[in-house]
Amino acid sequence: MAQARSQSAGRIRRAPRIADKFNLKKAHSAGFGWSSSNWSGYAITKRKGAISSVAGRWIVPRVGAAGRTSYSSAWIGIDGFTNHSLVQTGTEHDFVNGTARYYAWWEILPAAETRIRLPVSPGDRMSAAIRSLGSGKWSIRLTNETRKWTFRTIRSYAGPRTSAEWIVEAPSINGRTAVLANYGRIAFRQCRVNGKSPDLQRSNGGVMNRGSVRKSTPSAPNSRGDGFNVAYGGATPPAPAAARKRNTKAALNAAKPLRHAGSRRARS
Repeated sequence: MAQARSQSAGRIRRAPRIADKFNLKKAHSAGFGWSSSNWSGYAITKRKGAISSVAGRWIVPRVGAAGRTSYSSAWIGIDGFTNHSLVQTGTEHDFVNGTARYYAWWEILPAAETRIRLPVSPGDRMSAAIRSLGSGKWSIRLTNETRKWTFRTIRSYAGPRTSAEWIVEAPSINGRTAVLANYGRIAFRQCRVNGKSPDLQRSNGGVMNRGSVRKSTPSAPNSRGDGFNVAYGGATPPAPAAARKRNTKAALNAAKPLRHAGSRRARS
């Protein structure tokens, strides 16, 4: 396997879920189970030590131009919902100093992200899996199915394993939650926990609010309980079809921002 150059970026970190009690009643009235100031998407909780793997797929979105720097992350992970541990991998979609940027990463808190130095672009189909290998060792795998590369690393992790997540996040920059980029819409599909469908319910979903403003909103789950859409802003997107295949043109259209008033493998 070819070696991927990885570099730890000291500035950007994902954070555990920051509960938003101020907007919780509004979230409940919309059928969601939780509200946060930095996460939106779906999470399931189990007893301590019950989660041994998480997996999912999504399409890299195209961020919209903005008047100021903004950030967005899409990821799968274990822990962080009710504790300060978290192992995760995903993609970053930012608008920094007038330019959109995209990259892949993995992260185990409290360390900052480690970037994966392999290409990522809007419309790319990503798949990811994190699983226990036993004896405190975990496999973190991220595949770009469009560009035919796979990154894998094996790391130590000792978190409580009480939650699994599929999330869009406004990451932390120098310890503060960043402005969320207009990522448009992201479809998570084939979500798995311990190798099975998580049987997602709407009450497992949560919205992102900053003050009284809704910033990111998930849909209801699909009919199989293993997929959902999440959209920038306050409007609830439609639930995805459970089994419909989408061509490349449709994938690119889905990755566009919303308008608002030969296989290469790498291992670290």
